[in-house]
Amino acid sequence: MASAQATGTTAHRGQDEHGTGARGRREGAPGQQPGRARDWAEIQERMLVPLYEAVYDRLEVGTATSVLGLGCRSGLALLLAAGRGAQVAGLEAEAELRELARDRRLRVGEAGPGGAEDGAVPRTAYSLVTIFEQLPGAAEPQALVAEAARRTHLGGHVVLAAWGPPERCESAAVLDVARRRAGRTTARDPFALSRPGGLEDLLVGAGLRAAGSGRVSCPFAYADLDSAVRGLLSTGLYDAAAEFSGRSLVAKELEEVLQPYLLPGGAVRMANVFRYVIAEQVR
Repeated sequence: MASAQATGTTAHRGQDEHGTGARGRREGAPGQQPGRARDWAEIQERMLVPLYEAVYDRLEVGTATSVLGLGCRSGLALLLAAGRGAQVAGLEAEAELRELARDRRLRVGEAGPGGAEDGAVPRTAYSLVTIFEQLPGAAEPQALVAEAARRTHLGGHVVLAAWGPPERCESAAVLDVARRRAGRTTARDPFALSRPGGLEDLLVGAGLRAAGSGRVSCPFAYADLDSAVRGLLSTGLYDAAAEFSGRSLVAKELEEVLQPYLLPGGAVRMANVFRYVIAEQVR
């Protein structure tokens, strides 16, 4: 997601609500917000393009590669791999995102127990399985890595990615809104895996051996403030905050904390670093 030029979407921020605390009237469940998947596809997903390309370059992804994207969202990373000649498929839990990916003629099945039974995912094992998006917000990241390992053939690779150190990410202050507005819920720290060895620790017990790592600059750039708020809310990292405090209040606070990153002309830009680990399947 290197630079985001917003295109028209059907998303609208909700009206201000009178009660925003745990006892107040909440808006609909975050995952059901109209246009959220479209906001991801049109605004946010391109922010990690430098990460995707760096991984594909390093692993020389091409016609001999079969790629499975776990939590592939609307499928941009898969499209880039397919453009290099790879055979690609994905698993995604959110129905609207799956439909957007399928609109791009990608094979994407439903993530979760029994989710791939519709024939969308043609293989049982792949030479490369990626987890580009899911780990920072995953409730059980080790289970997700174990699933990736199970779907990787011997000698193949699993790629894990997460935010870099918070001091290297200007979005850290913006992501803190998710923590502060989530109350005493199960909201996860998006930087929990950013500590030294955080991603590598997930490999233990999964039959994976670390085979390399790297850091990639992934600036978050938006056409305007409204696009920035909609894009950030589409990541899922603010779901617990929106459920606890109300989406309108979270959106308002995001607008406030984004002010230091406004550029002349109204665009928004935050410099960020993401880290990835490459692991080899050894059993």
